[in-house]
Amino acid sequence: MLQVDGYAAYKALARDHGGAIQLAFCLAHARRKFVEVFKTTQSPFAREVIERLQAVYAIEAEIRGNSAEQRLASRRTRSAALMAALKARLTEMVDQLFSQSKLAEAINYALNHWDGLTLFLRDGRVEIDSNTVERSMRPIAMGRRNSLFSGSEGGAESWAILASLVNTAKLHELDPQAYLTDVLERIVSGRTNSHQLHELLAWNWKAARQRPARAVA
Repeated sequence: MLQVDGYAAYKALARDHGGAIQLAFCLAHARRKFVEVFKTTQSPFAREVIERLQAVYAIEAEIRGNSAEQRLASRRTRSAALMAALKARLTEMVDQLFSQSKLAEAINYALNHWDGLTLFLRDGRVEIDSNTVERSMRPIAMGRRNSLFSGSEGGAESWAILASLVNTAKLHELDPQAYLTDVLERIVSGRTNSHQLHELLAWNWKAARQRPARAVA
C-alpha cells in the first residue's frame, strides 16, 4: 500500500504488479486544485467542495492518534457519508461545465482518483493525504532551489559539503547545530589534529559520547 499523489509513474508501478500494490491517493492534492480555482475565479462550487473537505479533515483531527480500528469505525460512521455526498455533487456538476475549464479539470481529477482518495474509508491505517511525507521533503526542495544562489562553483561545493554534514547528523539523530559547533571548536582549538579528523564524522562522534554512558551502566 502506497500513499502517493497522482503522478503517473505510481499508477504504472501498480499496474506492473498486477494489483498487488494499492495506491492511496492524497486528498490534499485534490483539495488544492479546488483552492487554486477558488483563488482565481471565486467559484461558489469550488468553495463548497473546500468546505465539504474541511468537515472530513475536522473528523481526522479528532481521531488522530487512535488505533487503526478506531479510526476506521469513525470514518465509516461519519466520513463515509460526507465523501459519498461529495462524489454525488462532483458527478452532478461536471456535466454542466466546459470540459477544458479549470473547475472541470479539478472535478475530473478527483473523480478519476476516487478509489484511491477514499481508501482511508476501507483501511484505518491509511492517512487521508501524504502531507506528512511532503513536509519531510520540503527542506530538500527548498535546499535545491536555494543552492542556485550559491554564487560560484566554490560556493556550491561548500554548500554541498555543509548540506551533507547537516543531513548526516540528522540521520544519526544528532542535533546538527550542537554537532557542528563541537566539531568546529575542536578543529579550531587544535584538540583534534588533522590526522584525527575521521573521529569527527557523525557516527564516530556519536559513538564517542555513548561510550562513557555504557561504561557506567
